Amino acid sequence: MATPLSRRSWLHAACAASLLGSPFSSALAQAQDWPTKPVRMIVPFPAGTAPDVVARLLADKLSQGWKQGVVVENRPGAGAIPGMSAAARAEKDGYTLAFVPAAAATLTPYLYKNPQYNFDTDFVPVAAVGTSPLMVVVNASSGIHSLADLAKAGKAAPGKMNFAAGQLNSLPHLTGEMLSRTGSMSLFTVPYAGSPAAVTSLLAGDSAMTIDGLPSLVQYVKAGKLRVIAVTSDKRLPGFEDVPAAAETYKGFEAIGWFGLFAPTGTPAAVVDQINRETNKALQNPDLVRQYADLGIYPRPGTPAALKEFVVQQQALFRGWIRELGLQAQ
Repeated sequence: MATPLSRRSWLHAACAASLLGSPFSSALAQAQDWPTKPVRMIVPFPAGTAPDVVARLLADKLSQGWKQGVVVENRPGAGAIPGMSAAARAEKDGYTLAFVPAAAATLTPYLYKNPQYNFDTDFVPVAAVGTSPLMVVVNASSGIHSLADLAKAGKAAPGKMNFAAGQLNSLPHLTGEMLSRTGSMSLFTVPYAGSPAAVTSLLAGDSAMTIDGLPSLVQYVKAGKLRVIAVTSDKRLPGFEDVPAAAETYKGFEAIGWFGLFAPTGTPAAVVDQINRETNKALQNPDLVRQYADLGIYPRPGTPAALKEFVVQQQALFRGWIRELGLQAQ
């Protein structure tokens, strides 16, 4: 004969049944099982570019930890719009992540009238990946050895010294414009179709200066063809301790590239937290740290909340720059 449940046992059973049927328990169970299939990582830049290389190195480490494939899918296009809009429309189950470079969060939303995605509402932060401060470089045969030298030369010949911009309205372009304005350098901006063309002009002596991320320039610096006169971080960088930060000459000046993982809004918080933990673990892997160091990438493990705070600060900075430079959304 079955024994009747006591009132306390009945309450315990009822509570357990309630929890098991709740959205919280469902999300928790989903996170515990996740991932059960390959994860897609959308990179809104072409294969072989810095964002793609950085993403693939991380994807490899994540796939090892998850015992599931992490498939990098390149969706390039103007302003990173095709890739970002595809990620925004993806299923909200944690199986699609956006590998976001700084410009997709801080420039495209303000420089395009119809970017086809709303970064602030379409995505939730998952994990910061790393930062990549920009380098201000000149030809190694140049007599310019510092930002002060660059400003002096620019003032002596207003509009005659060329700043080679690898891409208009990019992070390096805006940084160069603001640096010229901050130092009253009167540089003349010459746009090029990408970083390689801008570097070529500098090597040929057609331009006085260019600015770009470490991955694009470090090989020429190590070969002695280009000279770094400043980095745009707020302090000197490991491995480049003899190179001044721009903030040492122009107080408060800072502009850094960065990469982060984001998911479509509505992705279960428990899954987001799990991806965050695994990403932070990967970013402390000695092999990945070394690989990133070779590319000039500095890992930035942290919480989703910390990434959100960082992005808000960066958006405010570049909105201000866009207004000051008088740029209009196209």
